[in-house]
Amino acid sequence: MSRRAQLEREGNTVSDHARIKGHTVTRTVHIEAPRARVWTALTDPEVMVKWFGDAVGFAALEPGATGSIDWDGYGSFPIEITEVVPNESFGFRWSGIPADELDEYATHVSFTVADAGTGTDVTVIESGFDTLPGGTRYRRERLEQNREGWDVELDELAILLEGDAE
Repeated sequence: MSRRAQLEREGNTVSDHARIKGHTVTRTVHIEAPRARVWTALTDPEVMVKWFGDAVGFAALEPGATGSIDWDGYGSFPIEITEVVPNESFGFRWSGIPADELDEYATHVSFTVADAGTGTDVTVIESGFDTLPGGTRYRRERLEQNREGWDVELDELAILLEGDAE
């Protein structure tokens, strides 16, 4: 049985799919873990690699800091941190295609965390698809790819944190 199926069988549900509205991707997932643990998983490169990317690094956890998120077989995606409000929100711009630096293909990702019952709700909003070069078809393809990506990544985050009790 997969870890996701096991969690769902135990009553820990992984939320519905990410949604596209206009030129924005949004998804909220409930995680049965304390907000501080969720925050660490969203912002500590050593934990991020357990659910988001194969290598993660940035110069500092502060606005303006740069770095990258790398996926084996896909390449390196540069990031620039735009927002850090400890235990509340974390945002960054990132390249939608492998690149050496941020360019016109960048979108903005924002995570917010909030207490919810005995766990934490995590919401991701990715925006900026409407300003991408390449026309309507390319923008819609990127929206759909990233919508699917957030389904996978946030499921992995929930499974990591709910399956690894401290």
